[in-house]
Amino acid sequence: MAYSKKEEFSKSEIKASELAKALSHPARVAILKFLSEQKSCICNDIVEHLPLSQSTVSQHLKELKNAGLIQGEIDGPRVCYCIHKENWKNAKAIFSELFNMKFEAMKKCC
Repeated sequence: MAYSKKEEFSKSEIKASELAKALSHPARVAILKFLSEQKSCICNDIVEHLPLSQSTVSQHLKELKNAGLIQGEIDGPRVCYCIHKENWKNAKAIFSELFNMKFEAMKKCC
């Protein structure tokens, strides 16, 4: 059985990689942009906005929800999705920290 060394990295590094994976598909980025412009919406609203089938959109929503970037609330027979504001703020902070690393002290690469 393969051994995962994921546990040897910091919580911040692990979370950044999970968020990056969730953002690694253009459909998910489009879904997040769409949801940021809405109060909330159901899967069919997103399907109408994107050139994807309902089942494909559902899979992308699942990935975004698992990463904590969106949340879904059951409303009768459907689920209403929206940006998870607190987790979104945390994700911004994680990526801000990553992209604000100082490179002045690094030796010349090539």
